[in-house]
Amino acid sequence: MRLLLRSNTGEFSLTEDLVGDDTIPPYAILSHTWKEGEEVTFKDLMDGTGKSKTGYDKIRFCGQ
Repeated sequence: MRLLLRSNTGEFSLTEDLVGDDTIPPYAILSHTWKEGEEVTFKDLMDGTGKSKTGYDKIRFCGQ
């Protein structure tokens, strides 16, 4: 399992893969629906792309 991590500057990254006995930090579950083609994918997060997608606005809002 990976979680989104918001930095003090407002940027997002992913945690390392949490498995087994790893301590899982507090987290929230974001329930969402995406418009076609506007979902921020794992690849978008890894590449630093996708900030122009509508889904990124939802993620940023929930991070605040």
